[in-house]
Amino acid sequence: MSLVYSTDIGRIKQEEVKQERPKGDGIVRIQRETKGRKGKGVCVVTGLDMEDTQLKLLAAQLKKVCGCGGAVKDGDIEIQGDNREKIKEFLTKQGHTVKLAGG
Repeated sequence: MSLVYSTDIGRIKQEEVKQERPKGDGIVRIQRETKGRKGKGVCVVTGLDMEDTQLKLLAAQLKKVCGCGGAVKDGDIEIQGDNREKIKEFLTKQGHTVKLAGG
């Protein structure tokens, strides 16, 4: 619990703490995930050390390359369908070190 009011100085302004994402090891991992999606598979791209705006631009490029939908959630890019090979090719051309993770 934090202090919001003091009788000496009045209301105390709270500073919002910006939550930092953990820094990756420089390797971009692509994994296929179906858990919690009613059997529909998505490819989750993790390990990209970018700001949210850069991630959204990269997600838009990946969606165009794969020809499907997707989203950016919690610093990860989710692309619908099993397009791991297309994503790996595209990111390798961009200069990233890419690994396919999971089954």
